[in-house]
Amino acid sequence: MMTSPSTPSLQPVAPSLPAEVVIGLDVGTTAAKVVAFGVGDPWRHTAIREYPLLSPEPGWQVQDPETIVAAVAGALADCVAAARGAEVVAVSVSSAMHGLIALDADLHPLTPLVTWADSRAHGEAAHLRATGQAAALHRTSGTPVHSMSPLTKLMWFARHEPAVCAAARWWVGLKDYVLLALTGSLVTELSSASATGLLDNATRTWSAAALDVAGVRADQLPPILPTTATLDLSAAMAARVGLAPGTPVVVGAGDGPLGNLGTGALEPGVVGLSLGTSGAVRMVVPQPVVDPDGRLFCYALTDDAWVVGGAVSNGGVVVRWAGGVFGCDLPPGPDGAPRDAELLALAHAVPPGSDGLVMLPYLLAERAPLWDPDLTGAYLGIRHEHTRGHFVRAAVEGVALQLSAIVEELNRLEPVTQIRATGGAFRSPVWREVMAAALGHPLQVTGGAEGSALGAAALGLYALGRATSLADAVALAAGGSGPSTDVEPAVPVSAVDVALYARVRSSIPELLAAYDEVARLFSAVGVDGSSARR
Repeated sequence: MMTSPSTPSLQPVAPSLPAEVVIGLDVGTTAAKVVAFGVGDPWRHTAIREYPLLSPEPGWQVQDPETIVAAVAGALADCVAAARGAEVVAVSVSSAMHGLIALDADLHPLTPLVTWADSRAHGEAAHLRATGQAAALHRTSGTPVHSMSPLTKLMWFARHEPAVCAAARWWVGLKDYVLLALTGSLVTELSSASATGLLDNATRTWSAAALDVAGVRADQLPPILPTTATLDLSAAMAARVGLAPGTPVVVGAGDGPLGNLGTGALEPGVVGLSLGTSGAVRMVVPQPVVDPDGRLFCYALTDDAWVVGGAVSNGGVVVRWAGGVFGCDLPPGPDGAPRDAELLALAHAVPPGSDGLVMLPYLLAERAPLWDPDLTGAYLGIRHEHTRGHFVRAAVEGVALQLSAIVEELNRLEPVTQIRATGGAFRSPVWREVMAAALGHPLQVTGGAEGSALGAAALGLYALGRATSLADAVALAAGGSGPSTDVEPAVPVSAVDVALYARVRSSIPELLAAYDEVARLFSAVGVDGSSARR
């Protein structure tokens, strides 16, 4: 009996290691994501280390700086090990913006990292708005006066923690502390500095007027480097992560501006939109832009590329909230909350416009475009026939309409021609269709999984002179092809839906005005229930 030769089992072929890699380090609000990118090669490796966001008091959102550094070092070591055999040409850094840490003379933290999400300084921000100082500070710094900003946080410390202020030799941000851990040098860079509320964007130096309001001296803040500046990896950190001492560390920029770079939203009129728990809309301009209405921020990417736009606190978190309220009987996901797919299926069954139901999604202290943390959320136009699907769809539409208001502000500065969107929410047809119709501009969804990490890696290659433009640097870091290969065709949307959402947006003033008579009714009732009218 003849037997056929056995067929060897086929094993997946591991992608070959590139000759060179650049590492993008993205230090976010809840995790450090470190990605090693093959230079001109599609190979990549991602490592993520999470850390907690703590709330020891109502409104406080803080983190332990050393826990973050440990997470950064662990994820970086993972990537270095995965790239063993390739040359690491640089480590380039992205980080969340607006954080604040006090250091003593020995560079030890006196406070936790007070994150952008911390709202303890809302009273200080309100004071600056009430006294008329906010507009001038915004014009100078490009940072809206809000509790997120280090300017208002410093005012809070001066008022509530004078002992900390007396002991503080330095006030630094998250990026500055990470760079200190990586290189041993205490510095900041233009992008992070431009998000403090303390920088004069015109001179690129610390603003004397802002420092006076904050109650700090210029010599208590780190020197400002260009975002393309390069430092040497310290021997201590090199041993900790497995790299050679002196490996170039590009100081990089903030996560928002680098998000635009990572998605290739670099040309005038091309807007980058990111949507996760929160959301943001940004456009790159060649020089700092002053928004006369005070609704947009302006932060640096490089010396000659600045990002103007706005961020909302209430993004995907609004739909997650709606799931907890209206979807308790739906199958839960791994975290115990209703699965987004089942929840959004309810919304998909409801027609665009939610049959007149409108949500103002101010569940968390809101940022752009009004920068008023005291605004509260509301549903308007509720009728008996509205189902839970209507409430969920109205939540999606409310977020999209808020972002559309920011897009329209940008459209006044530079005509918007295209929007590049990234974020896990856009896996849902509901989010894609509603967002495209509400924005009223061509919307393309990009893969952008590495986001700011890819932007950091690209800026690193640009800083090293490996690319002559930021766009070429993104292409090189992305494997030689650029982010455009990961961009889907424009989301199809009907002119009917675009017009419908324009009507929904214009109906909101009328819906709110309808309650004027209700306000007059209750103003006529005294606090003891008696009529206030005699």
